Amino acid sequence: MARADSTPLLLGLSDEIFIWEILVRLSPKSLLRCRSVCRAWRRATSTRSFLQANHGRQPALPIVFVNRSILAFDHRDDADQQLHTVAQLDELLYLQASCDGLLVLSRYGMADTRFSICNPATRQHASFGAAGDLNVMGMYPHRPTGEYRLLLHRRIQRRWTFADLRHEIVCCVFALGSDQPPRYIGWPDTAPPCFDPPAFFHGNLHWYPSDYRAQIKPVVVFDTIAETFRQMRAPNAPSSSRIVEMDDTLGIYSRNSATKVVDIWVLQSYECEVWELKYRIQLPVAEIRGRFDGCGGYWIMDVVSVDGDVILLLSIGPWLLYVDSSGKLVDSFNRGGQGLSLAGFRLKQTLVPHTFFTALEGYAVNASPFI
Repeated sequence: MARADSTPLLLGLSDEIFIWEILVRLSPKSLLRCRSVCRAWRRATSTRSFLQANHGRQPALPIVFVNRSILAFDHRDDADQQLHTVAQLDELLYLQASCDGLLVLSRYGMADTRFSICNPATRQHASFGAAGDLNVMGMYPHRPTGEYRLLLHRRIQRRWTFADLRHEIVCCVFALGSDQPPRYIGWPDTAPPCFDPPAFFHGNLHWYPSDYRAQIKPVVVFDTIAETFRQMRAPNAPSSSRIVEMDDTLGIYSRNSATKVVDIWVLQSYECEVWELKYRIQLPVAEIRGRFDGCGGYWIMDVVSVDGDVILLLSIGPWLLYVDSSGKLVDSFNRGGQGLSLAGFRLKQTLVPHTFFTALEGYAVNASPFI
């Protein structure tokens, strides 16, 4: 990056190295602090190309909710910083989708559900109206238009006979910042209903049908450019499995509640749809129940891909537990006895500006619901 004056941003280093090898690697929080050093640093770190490169360097961290706080887990940090606060809210909101550092939240009222979107890094927030009977399936960037869009669904009950009550799925697409209503796109008759958090990979959204009881269960794929559905082959995993993005591929994991074993299948070829059972992890159940109170109930699990390996996060009552791929309990976290809930979403923070915010209702910065 060439500048009009000859004074380097940092004495002893070229601007090219300082900007594109050092500053670009900083977290958004650290980058905002660096901007206050001087105007030259602020200008150098405010271009869209720099902000997009900085976003690309950020890790996709698992999101944890506790009461009215949004947390993220980063295994690379020191032990006392691994579970850190991303945002504190002044009301109870529910996470519906996450994409490129943006979070879609919902507020449940007596009459309807209202959606909003925020960027925790920039503390921007805006609403986009009542949801009615629509629910969020996922959020994605639509590359041809540059828009961010929501994939929504509605479940309609249809009675074919007195004893035969069926549900029909209706899907719609809504562009954030648009004044147009959601656009109907249909739903394939052969696809199972599946509304767990999707995995975004190869520019597509992917779901594994966790509640589908057929013997052969496909992965449901939504092409975010054509905005059409298709199916791809899946491993023979139990119906309670979940799909996640893993180191530039996809993974499907399941936990056997009887044996406490976690199996993880990894997609070897996206084009050929070939899967491999790569991990079989025995959970340290006896150690967990012996060391932590309140662990006899339901365990919520998330599989996180890290540096070519995996770690497991377990949400059990007031505890969040960190287990490595060998089944070793590495660490535990407790926030004053409050329930720590794994959201199943990832947060890849960003300072990239988005024009749709100002087109939405109640747009604000550093205001409610942020504290």
